[in-house]
Amino acid sequence: RSMRQLLLQNSVYSLVFLLFVSCKTYKLTDAKPVSNSEKTVENLYFSSTEDYVYKCQMDIYKNHVSGILILKKINETTHRVVLTSDFGNKLIDFEISDDDFKLNYVIPDLDKKIVINFLKNDFQQLLKRQYPVTESFENVNSKIYLSKVDKKIYYLFFNKENGLLKQIIYTKNNKEKIDFTFDAKKHIFANSIDLQHKDFKINIKLFQITETE
Repeated sequence: RSMRQLLLQNSVYSLVFLLFVSCKTYKLTDAKPVSNSEKTVENLYFSSTEDYVYKCQMDIYKNHVSGILILKKINETTHRVVLTSDFGNKLIDFEISDDDFKLNYVIPDLDKKIVINFLKNDFQQLLKRQYPVTESFENVNSKIYLSKVDKKIYYLFFNKENGLLKQIIYTKNNKEKIDFTFDAKKHIFANSIDLQHKDFKINIKLFQITETE
């Protein structure tokens, strides 16, 4: 029994070590500090009251979920997020803001605490609109804003040519957690979004369905 406990303990230590090692400290490279011109920057990709409709592909470890994602701004602080299957059956439906989360519906297959927590966290980060600017930088292609919110630090990369937000790197305790990459032609709508976890095998890809003006 003690041998088994020892083996179990070792495997837990290995897992903790693996998680610790795989999550690297994030450092901004090839960028120079510039004086703060902006006090706040915004992610406006979900600021319209129009419905945002995307084809959604989610990979959570070895589980692949594909469907249609509809995001709707209910008021200034809250969005409603609905994921349906390709055939229109509802998979999950929740309302979310910076500090609130209300689950309206979830199918049993997705009704796992770890999955719900990931979705809550990921969409809170994705839909976050305002970022107070702590420091500003720039590199060849981007204006970069560092925003500190509690122990969370965000790096927001805006394309110098068109002013569009192209990437957010979310770090916690100096460790890189999630990369958000946006492909957009206008400030209020991203044509595609790629959300990549750095310390877990979780990836969410969104592709526009309806062509915008």
